[in-house]
Amino acid sequence: MNDVVLQKIDELKEDIIEDIIEVVKIDSVESEAENGMPFGRGVNNCLVKVLEIAHKLGFKTKNLDGYIGYAELGEGKDYIGVIGHLDVVPVGDGWREPPFSGFIKDDKIYSRGILDNKGPIMTCLYALYACKKCNIKFNTPIRIIFGTNEETGMKDVEYYLRHERPPIMGWTPDCKYPVVYGERGRANLKILADKKDIGEFFQFITKYFLQSKDDGEVLGINYCDEEFGKMQIRNFALNTENHKCAFNFTLSYPAVTTILKIITKIKLKMPKSLDLELLNNYDPVKFDKNCFLVKKLKEAYEEVTGLDGEPVTTTGGTYAKIMPNIVPFGPSFPGQKGIGHNPNEWMNIKDIILNTKIYALSFIKLGEDYE
Repeated sequence: MNDVVLQKIDELKEDIIEDIIEVVKIDSVESEAENGMPFGRGVNNCLVKVLEIAHKLGFKTKNLDGYIGYAELGEGKDYIGVIGHLDVVPVGDGWREPPFSGFIKDDKIYSRGILDNKGPIMTCLYALYACKKCNIKFNTPIRIIFGTNEETGMKDVEYYLRHERPPIMGWTPDCKYPVVYGERGRANLKILADKKDIGEFFQFITKYFLQSKDDGEVLGINYCDEEFGKMQIRNFALNTENHKCAFNFTLSYPAVTTILKIITKIKLKMPKSLDLELLNNYDPVKFDKNCFLVKKLKEAYEEVTGLDGEPVTTTGGTYAKIMPNIVPFGPSFPGQKGIGHNPNEWMNIKDIILNTKIYALSFIKLGEDYE
């Protein structure tokens, strides 16, 4: 039956590409909120279009007040959930073709959002559709969730979790392969000083940030472990706020520590005249590499690709930071880096179909085997 589903995906190739192109042609950069459109008209248009496609494919759909939507196969309280996002980052400069054109050249589709993340979440929808067409029966309902605010705050998932139960397990197709069992923690912090203390302010940030390693060694926060690697400090920004000097920075930290321990150590080095503010924090995400979810996704990846599926960690941040019980899984294959968020963002059509097959087999392994 697995081979029948994979063959069905090959038969659906033209439909998959046609619908993905229709979706990436919509400019879904966040804009000013309107009535019933919390993240702007373009994002809302994209959500409406995707739910229209899902309805056309025969799925039950739901739009949660423009914040987020989903397509579902099956009935039941618990469900397997896959969540991706339809919002995209601003296009920027350097595009060879219009960024919302769905331009195809050399078997690649070029458009903002084709990889991050419209193409991958649409492959999940079509993977489930292929299973549906082949009459695959699942023990647990499966839901494809279409987020709309991943790039600028994840308010969509916060809204979702106020109105819906979280999935019992699942993934987000917004990272890389093989299956990612752990994400580093990520925090944004700010150091503030009155102008009368500007001397101490600049001495501190120069010594401990600008002229030191990016692993936090001089601050005593150079945490490291074999699974997640070294602490990373980045995204420095110097500005003024309400007549104060401000220095912003981002921490990407391994699961061996906590943000409270990190803040405590930084404050030990800081002059009393300076203030440290935690702007936001997402704790690390870590799953047992041998748990049911990770094991089954690993099997699906290896069976479809023939590649080594040993689970990995990431320095990136995804919906897994806020949606319980999910791991990052795809869509980028080993060696594919620096594509999303950049000019001429692309995804290979061959990889789109390969992703669809991996996700279809993943649904089968999770939905048939889980009791």
